[in-house]
Amino acid sequence: MSPTSLVEPKWLRTLSERQPKAAELLSRSTEEQRRLGYFHTLREICQQPATWLRTSALLQEKGGSLRPVLSGIASLTLTGSGSSEYAGDCVRLPLQNELGVLAQAIAGGALLAHGRKALPPRHPGLMVSIARSGDSPESAGALALMLRTEPEISHVVLTCNEAGSLARTYQNDPRVLVITLPEETNDQSLVMTSSFTNLVLAARFLGLVTKPDQYGQVCGALSGIAGRLIEEHLGTFAGIGKEPFKRALFLGSGARLGAAREASLKMLEMTAGRVTTMSETYLGVRHGPMSYVHQDTLVVCYFSSDPTLRLYESDLLREFDQKELGLMKVSVGEDVPTDLVREGDVVIECQGLCQLGDDNAPVIDVIAGQLLAFFRCLEEGLRPDSPSEDGVISRVVQTFALHLPKD
Repeated sequence: MSPTSLVEPKWLRTLSERQPKAAELLSRSTEEQRRLGYFHTLREICQQPATWLRTSALLQEKGGSLRPVLSGIASLTLTGSGSSEYAGDCVRLPLQNELGVLAQAIAGGALLAHGRKALPPRHPGLMVSIARSGDSPESAGALALMLRTEPEISHVVLTCNEAGSLARTYQNDPRVLVITLPEETNDQSLVMTSSFTNLVLAARFLGLVTKPDQYGQVCGALSGIAGRLIEEHLGTFAGIGKEPFKRALFLGSGARLGAAREASLKMLEMTAGRVTTMSETYLGVRHGPMSYVHQDTLVVCYFSSDPTLRLYESDLLREFDQKELGLMKVSVGEDVPTDLVREGDVVIECQGLCQLGDDNAPVIDVIAGQLLAFFRCLEEGLRPDSPSEDGVISRVVQTFALHLPKD
């Protein structure tokens, strides 16, 4: 059985009943959807609310194995490559605050290139390797290098692919705890969608390992918000995708900057670079990146629930309006101030997001970014399942030489 076939047909039917755009896309035959290249990606985006509940249950079951690994650590390294690195970005700050240890998100390539110099200096440490397939060269190479050179570091692997190199190599290694997420999270599309958000939620459990009930409640609430976002705004995102933007700027604060980075990458990947992208913090954009915002720029604003951050963010958005910067703003959040919405702007209202807080919001932000990229991809005449028609990028990074130090 393929992963996408695990999506409940009833759920898809409900989506079609409530969203004309979904009905239009899903009414085509399976063969036509595959020919047009969106069969996997559409389902993998829309299945996320359901898959989060399964991942939540799985991680709660793994609590007994994770608690000893987390006990007594002085530092936490979250590592991955590309989207998997950004998944670490989405949880670094909440994990640092909840565990009371230094936490860093470090690219797998940085570990390969710099070894122990890239690591936090505090020991004992824990390294969490995040990977969809577990087959990319950096994933296996970085973990192998750290196991050989850093005996004071324990290891956890979070992956979506039980048949991948990481899972197969270390499943029975006593130095590594391997956790494989539900099969349907192993996206078949080139781009990471449900795999990304499920890996984020799996890593998020590390900060709530002693509070499994609270974790389950958070995942349940997020699932509800995500379901409403998809059901109510799929057509909204389809409309935005038709706007004449050639650039996109994604803004986020704190943990939500990780979501902005991932959304920026999704738009770049799914449009094969035809839409150029940038991600930045609200405060950072004044220091040069504001020059990126032209009349053809879509500005996507992940709007914080923190009162102080909202003041900084609101000040910047008013400045954008005063300077008449950007084609339009798309604000994702709850209770976005009406004076920040000018003619042509769009607000994606996410009721309940403020109560969950910014630490838990990135997965909602990312779904908005995924849908924007999906519909822009279709508008560009590309295939979301494999938008890189010339093969410049692939689902799993091609093998390349690893130049590992010799002790």
